[in-house]
Amino acid sequence: MPRNKRPQGADEKRDEIVAAARRLFVDGGYDATSMNRLATEAGVAANTIYWYFRDKDDVLIAVLSAVMAEAWPQYQDVADRPISERVLWIVRRLTEMSGLVTTVHARVPHSPSIAEWHNNFHVLTGSLFGAELEAAGIAADAIEAEVMIAVFTVEGLLMHTQDETEQRAICTALASRWPAPQT
Repeated sequence: MPRNKRPQGADEKRDEIVAAARRLFVDGGYDATSMNRLATEAGVAANTIYWYFRDKDDVLIAVLSAVMAEAWPQYQDVADRPISERVLWIVRRLTEMSGLVTTVHARVPHSPSIAEWHNNFHVLTGSLFGAELEAAGIAADAIEAEVMIAVFTVEGLLMHTQDETEQRAICTALASRWPAPQT
C-alpha cells in the first residue's frame, strides 16, 4: 500500500514541478522530456501538472522565470564590476543554461507564449543595458544599435565555442566601445 504524502500547498507543489522540469530540461533536453516523465520526476500524477500549467511551453516559461529570478540577485553581486566583466558573467550563466537558450530559440516560431517570453526578455535586458549606456554618455540615437551589437556578441559567444581567454578578450573589446559610466 502506498505511503500517504504529507499535505502540500499549491505553491510548494508548483515549485517542485518547476524544479523537476528544470533538471530534466537542462540534463536531457526539452524535446526529450515528456509530461509523463516530468510527472514521475516531480512525484505527481500526470494530470496534476495540468492543474498548474496549460502545457509544456507553460512549464518552460515557469522554468525560465525561475532561472531569471535566481540570476538577478547573483547579478547584483557583480553589478559594480566593469562592464566587460558583467558581460562575461552573463555569457557564463547563459552557457550553463545553453540547453534552455537553444530550446527557447527553437520554440519561438512554434509557440506564441515562448515568443512573447523571449521578446519580453530582450525588451527588459535591452532596456536595462540601454539605460546603462545612456548613463555612460552614449548618444541617444546610437543606444539601440549598441544594444543590438552587445546582444549579437553574447549570442555569438553562446553559439561558437571559445575558451575563457577568448571570451574575455571579446567582452573587453566590446566594452571598449563605451566610456565608463558617469558618476
